[in-house]
Amino acid sequence: MEGTVSMPTQGARGTARPAPTDPQPPQTTSHPLRVAIIGGGPGGLYAAALLKRLDPARDITVWERNAPDDTFGFGVVLSDETLGGIEHADPVVYAALQQDFIRWDDIDIVHRGTRQTSGGHGFAALGRRRLLEILHERCRSLGVELRFRTEAPHPEWLSETYDLVIAADGVNSTTREAYSDVFGPHVVTHQCRYIWLAADFAFDAFRFEIAETEHGVMQLHGYPYAADASTVIVEMREEVWEAAGFAELDEQASVERCAKIFADALGGRPLRSNKSAWINFRTVVNERWSHGNTVLLGDAAHTAHFSIGSGTKLAVEDALALAACLEEHAELPEALAAYEEERRPVVASTQRAARASLEWFENLGLYLDQPARQFAFNLLTRSRRVTHDNLRLRDAHFTESVEREFGCPPGTPPMFTPFRLRGLTLRNRVVVSPMDMYSAEDGVPGDFHLVHLGARALGGAGLVMTEMVCVSPEGRITPGCAGLYTGRQAESWRRIADFVHAQAPGAAIGVQLGHSGRKGSTKLMWEGIDEPLEEGNWPLVAASPIPYGPDSQIPEELTQDQLTAIREQFTAAAWRAARCGFDLLKLHCAHGYLLSGFLSPLTNRRTDEYGGSLENRLRFPLEVFDSVRSVWPEDRPMTVRISATDWAGGGTTGDDAVAIARAFAAHGADAIDVSTGQVVADERPEYGRSYQTPYADRIRNETGIPVIAVGAISSWDDVNSLILAGRTDLCALARPHLYDPHWTLHAAAEQGYTGPGVEWPMPYRAGSRRPQTGRTDAPKPRLRLGS
Repeated sequence: MEGTVSMPTQGARGTARPAPTDPQPPQTTSHPLRVAIIGGGPGGLYAAALLKRLDPARDITVWERNAPDDTFGFGVVLSDETLGGIEHADPVVYAALQQDFIRWDDIDIVHRGTRQTSGGHGFAALGRRRLLEILHERCRSLGVELRFRTEAPHPEWLSETYDLVIAADGVNSTTREAYSDVFGPHVVTHQCRYIWLAADFAFDAFRFEIAETEHGVMQLHGYPYAADASTVIVEMREEVWEAAGFAELDEQASVERCAKIFADALGGRPLRSNKSAWINFRTVVNERWSHGNTVLLGDAAHTAHFSIGSGTKLAVEDALALAACLEEHAELPEALAAYEEERRPVVASTQRAARASLEWFENLGLYLDQPARQFAFNLLTRSRRVTHDNLRLRDAHFTESVEREFGCPPGTPPMFTPFRLRGLTLRNRVVVSPMDMYSAEDGVPGDFHLVHLGARALGGAGLVMTEMVCVSPEGRITPGCAGLYTGRQAESWRRIADFVHAQAPGAAIGVQLGHSGRKGSTKLMWEGIDEPLEEGNWPLVAASPIPYGPDSQIPEELTQDQLTAIREQFTAAAWRAARCGFDLLKLHCAHGYLLSGFLSPLTNRRTDEYGGSLENRLRFPLEVFDSVRSVWPEDRPMTVRISATDWAGGGTTGDDAVAIARAFAAHGADAIDVSTGQVVADERPEYGRSYQTPYADRIRNETGIPVIAVGAISSWDDVNSLILAGRTDLCALARPHLYDPHWTLHAAAEQGYTGPGVEWPMPYRAGSRRPQTGRTDAPKPRLRLGS
């Protein structure tokens, strides 16, 4: 919970370029002898100490515009992983840190007068000022020149004068801005205001406290950093901050107001500030981290929200990696490229976790009505770094109490609890997501589909979904797509549904109905995804005559008569699906296909009653939904799949997705399958583990509508975590079920679960335990001789 990412810049603002004083050109080897470091924060200082320790002959200068004892923020939290790296690289620094660290294990979450405590987390913290003192002492002892109260020379001059320039000049890095055309910075400002304060007593745990005020929700993040001091961060959404009048208060008045709001947490004691100001957090991402012999480090290169405690951690780890790469590579360009290659994926993963945590707090109001223990579990697992299984290892008692409150029978993981949709009760929360197989002939599913869907039903999932089943020949994506517009197709689908019901008792099978729209008449996926057929094309129709890609066919804008005909095709396909015995029907309104094309403003440019406002764009999809619902059996559930964002400017927003979900629910949808993207070809998705689940989370907790979460959910631990936190009701997995058709059975076996939530088919029960493998252990020595 370290504050460097959002404090005023610690590094120098580049001054006017002075005349060169050193005519020697910089070295090009990766063993730079002259090193300039801009910024005297922890990352810059630690880099200086490491490089000087590796080669005492190096001439290293650190420029810091502030005084040695100036610092912003109060406490610094470092993980055991980071401390281990420090111990290995510089035992002197590690030993000094050890003397000042205070450690604790518990996290307290206080909401509506109830405190939930979870233990086993393991934190270590010390004062930021003390950390800087330790690093100052280490740098001086090694011979690093520290220039305080001094603006750094212009970075261009430094790069011509020194062999290596390390820009550790913070979130407001002027070095980064000087070469913005090369580094390619992207800076996002977020929705909450926060202020760093301190209290003159030590919390006995990491404390999160929620205050529901007349102006809105506010939260306190607090943790000890000394025996008699704690960091206190107060945070709230921008509109709450404005409504509460903080914009009109000076620093001292803000401090007093915060102390009054959180008087219970503080025991009535005051707060203090240190040039503290209300700030909006900014996430910094750079396309490149180096330019010539200049390299970015720490917040200059990347930021991660303070709620996962990563600012100083990332900067220190950057310094370790940079020093190592300079030792390991012969040429400086190779070393800097290796540094970025090593650190970028680690930083990206941390930033994804930080973004998830940040957005959780931005949307805190969604969760206020959750049961106390579930709310606490949700907060603890918000970044997806802490999971259900991980939390069970840390604090089994707390995790079991959350499970009991959720309704898990003893020994039952959350994923194996039942869920009811209308007249259908699913035995567990796992869904085999729809996956196009492109293996039908004339729209008829064959033996491949029987084996594919049958195997996954035998594999234990609560619900198995078909691929998108097209409602007409012209509504197919490819010639290999399955349909439900002929009696022969219906007979084949009935054979598959009958097999699932007879051979995989307890498994349900659902059908997904859709029409390709402007994304039709393309090659099979493995022949060229979304590429037009070279021959045998059929005409395309869509909400508007906009092609999907530059080489795609231009679709015809649908007329009223054509809209009526397509609605009837959906209705006829649903009628057949009911007679095939499908347990659930899903209407495909996602991924840029026909109905999705009506919903997105990027693909719907109509000027009639089916275009323009969101209400108008919803009109045709809702007409289709109503018509299908009218022939679908009353006791069987009907769901809708949507793209909650187009991942493109001007497209569907999160607010739109909530409104779309509400509209379908008002017309009788039993759940919303919340996917994203694939609507326009130039989308820019933010991929990552469970990257689509925040959209499902928001819809569920803002509207109360059951949701199905999808998108890179790959482990049973993820499923348990999402279900127990109340972020989704069901989890749909695609690729994991291609890798392992028995994914759900294996998840039960790995968790030691046997119960009604999943059942091994009788012929498979001999395989319900993991097979033995070759011996991997070895006899341990019986004697150990001292040296």
